[in-house]
Amino acid sequence: MADMEWINAQEAKIPHGGVRTRFAPSPTGYMHVGNLRTALYTWLIARHFGGTFLLRIEDTDQGRLVDGAVDVIYRTLRECGLDHDEGPDVGGPVAPYVQTERKPFYMKYAEWLVALGHAYYCFCEKTESEEAAGEFDRGDDPCRALTPEETAAKLAAGLPYVIRQRIPHEVTTTFHDERFGDITVENATLDDQVLIKRDGLPTYNFANVIDDHMMGSTHVVRGSEYLSSAPKYNLLYEGFGWPVPKYIHVSNIMRDAQHKLSKRDGDGTYEDLRAAGYLTGAILNYIALLGWSPRGELAEREIFSLHELAEVFDLEGISKSPAIFDRDKLNHFNSEYIRAMTPEDFAEAAGPWIRKTVRDPAINTAAVAALLQQRTEVLSEIPEKVDFFDALPDYDAALYVHKKSKTDLPGSLETLRKILPVFERIGDWGDEAILKAMTDMAEAEAVKNAKIMWPVRIALAGKAITPGGAVEIARILGKEESLRRIRRGIEKLEENV
Repeated sequence: MADMEWINAQEAKIPHGGVRTRFAPSPTGYMHVGNLRTALYTWLIARHFGGTFLLRIEDTDQGRLVDGAVDVIYRTLRECGLDHDEGPDVGGPVAPYVQTERKPFYMKYAEWLVALGHAYYCFCEKTESEEAAGEFDRGDDPCRALTPEETAAKLAAGLPYVIRQRIPHEVTTTFHDERFGDITVENATLDDQVLIKRDGLPTYNFANVIDDHMMGSTHVVRGSEYLSSAPKYNLLYEGFGWPVPKYIHVSNIMRDAQHKLSKRDGDGTYEDLRAAGYLTGAILNYIALLGWSPRGELAEREIFSLHELAEVFDLEGISKSPAIFDRDKLNHFNSEYIRAMTPEDFAEAAGPWIRKTVRDPAINTAAVAALLQQRTEVLSEIPEKVDFFDALPDYDAALYVHKKSKTDLPGSLETLRKILPVFERIGDWGDEAILKAMTDMAEAEAVKNAKIMWPVRIALAGKAITPGGAVEIARILGKEESLRRIRRGIEKLEENV
């Protein structure tokens, strides 16, 4: 029998009168990019309408749980600035916000649905996977036709059971999605899905409907793969006599036209992207536009802060088409965010990456970072760009030959021999003095500055491409190390001329 006194008490707790959205991840690992986009859109809808954003942990699939995954969810949302107003860690009027802690709720609502005639007890032997997914032979389940007395007798005998949804097979069901519009399906194509499994836990499809109702969800954002389940959700809402929330089904994020983005590709999760050197703001900005676009006068704009996204986000801008995850485009966003950082913030972000290859404590990472900010798309590029500061690589003398700078091996050797004593005489080792030494030599030799600076830079870095030029590199290396490297350059050239 349905416990209507308890149910009525729960119904009285449901908040009404404002927009309420929820992000309901399963703690099964790292935060997939598609899940993060769902969280972002859900948060944006709540903030745009001045509503409430809830976090709910859906952990009823115990076999897929991963230790520490709940902490990953909290950390990711915190890093991304997607603050939740209600949730397991902050509480709220419709607690608890963890599904396994809500187990008694689902049984009571399932029993009510049975009493209403929209569900039934099933005592047939099915495999665990069939119970979880509702997949079984399409023929009518014999338990569907049991009388209340027959059902009561089997329950009294202690027979194991599941509770299934009673689908009215002879009619159609129409549901509405905010972007896809009205969609009608033949109920004959729908199975009587399991609502309560034999262990007493709900299936995902039942728990999320009960929770969305009890938590007052007004908008439900989820992947388009759930469009096929929406008719069953609608029938549950209608069976209980509840209002249906606004559905927003977002299309998949694809690696290419045929393949969905996945963890196996090394870029499927937020953690993958952060580990690859992408900034959180750039990631959020980019994935916001993977399936949504601003309209009107903002149609051509790409760069938005999280606050700006909340101001302009609208449901009409959500696309029905799958979005292609373009790494080059993400690189562009990331470079824009890097350039917009203050030098201090960039130095802090770049510091750990610099230290991956520059371990000499005498090298100032902030000084190195200053050379990188306008030359970096992704932070993971940094270690290879700056490794020469830590140790001079074993480079090929052919680097001294540079057509544009009009340098060759003999000329480079002469330049280094002449610049060495000039550098040795510098007292205040700084940009101005280092630059003056080289430009004065170029003027005395009646050559362009590059003909002096190219050999010096090669001697200092051992690389053709470096962040910063000879002046900055020499200053950061310091006088003694710069002189040592120039002497090594002279030796190398003498061996090859």
